[in-house]
Amino acid sequence: MAAARASHFIGTIESGIAWATLNRPESMNAFSFEMRDELIRFLQRAEADDQVRCVVLRGAGGNFMAGGDVKAFTAQIALPPDERRALFEAMCHAMHPIIYLMRRMGKPVLASIDGACAGLGMSLVLSSDLAIAADNAVFTLAYVKIGTTPDGGASFFLPRTVGMKRAMEIALLSDRLDAHTAERHGIVNRVVAADRLAAETEALARRLADGATQAIARTKLLLSSALEHGLETHLQLEGMNFAASTLTGDMLEGVSAFVEKRRPKFSNR
Repeated sequence: MAAARASHFIGTIESGIAWATLNRPESMNAFSFEMRDELIRFLQRAEADDQVRCVVLRGAGGNFMAGGDVKAFTAQIALPPDERRALFEAMCHAMHPIIYLMRRMGKPVLASIDGACAGLGMSLVLSSDLAIAADNAVFTLAYVKIGTTPDGGASFFLPRTVGMKRAMEIALLSDRLDAHTAERHGIVNRVVAADRLAAETEALARRLADGATQAIARTKLLLSSALEHGLETHLQLEGMNFAASTLTGDMLEGVSAFVEKRRPKFSNR
């Protein structure tokens, strides 16, 4: 097992699964630049490591992420307007590499959510490929409640996830959503009992990590780009990726297992 630790972030890689843990439990894992820097390095490492086949993003201490560190804003808003604008714009841009990495990497990114998930935390969930939530999870976009607009890709992914009218409701009213409401809206894939979240997360991550790695990566690429292309272009991409998949050992194993009525054993070949 390999591990990298920092006070605001814990990253471990074990048996093909990269566990990325936001680790400021005393502030419900509110964003910090230390957390940001360590998370970027860990995601880059996971992307480059051929042994990593799934990434799990979670929070420590019973909460996922309460968003930005709003208490720290009190000092920053005292700055002159030009400095304040530049500072907060830079803070928003500082999150972009995380979103790019999550969407770009071929490995599926699974968000595991319990407790509070607000602001930037909800942006991270929306940016993930799959999400599983404890039944005690509470979601709120929250930005308008402090007089700001969404960041971290929320305004991009939210309407694509829930539809425009629902996105307007979630963003403009910023009501709290319980886990089952988030599931109905498509923000999370499934809800489990809080005391089962760790086990169910690991089981789902294991299924992804044991899957046909290259096929999963190509499928993620196709689905992520589906809304950006016309039908003709996308059908061409489907054909190219299907054909490329037939050259892999995992495709041969998958077909053989199907014919032999057994469970496939994929090896990322």
